Amino acid sequence: MLRKSPLELKDIDLNDPARETVQFFSALAVARSVEFNSSVAPIPLRVRGNRVQIQQVILNLIVNALDAMSKIPEDQRRLTVVSAHVDRFAEVSVSDTGPGIPPDKLKEIFDPFFSTKEKGMGMGLSIARTIVEAHGGQLTAENRAGRCAMFRMRLPIAALRK
Repeated sequence: MLRKSPLELKDIDLNDPARETVQFFSALAVARSVEFNSSVAPIPLRVRGNRVQIQQVILNLIVNALDAMSKIPEDQRRLTVVSAHVDRFAEVSVSDTGPGIPPDKLKEIFDPFFSTKEKGMGMGLSIARTIVEAHGGQLTAENRAGRCAMFRMRLPIAALRK
């Protein structure tokens, strides 16, 4: 199970794992009193990727967002997942209305064993970034105006085959 094997990439529509992950977590969002919004690109976002690994990244970002909002008033909890075509990339962004990422920690959040959670192991974002980079993409984080954090996963659009 732990042996190193080559990453098997296939042509997939990034909208599919994004949509499936949103559907999976919609009930949990309701249970946590979170307004959960999603917007899937109206066009296919073709990338070369491992569907399960990409879904794991989106799952991790959504769970982190839900956890980040656990201590804010229920009427302020909002989670948004958006897929879009941006330049030459397919992008999935996950944003929340939690407290944001401490500005002095923004560069460290992807480091192994670094966590802002009281009982966090600090491996989720590190593994997520490793997966995205193995797909030739980028995983970034930023604070937005007010109390918000946004994570963006960008993967290169797959070349059209003739």
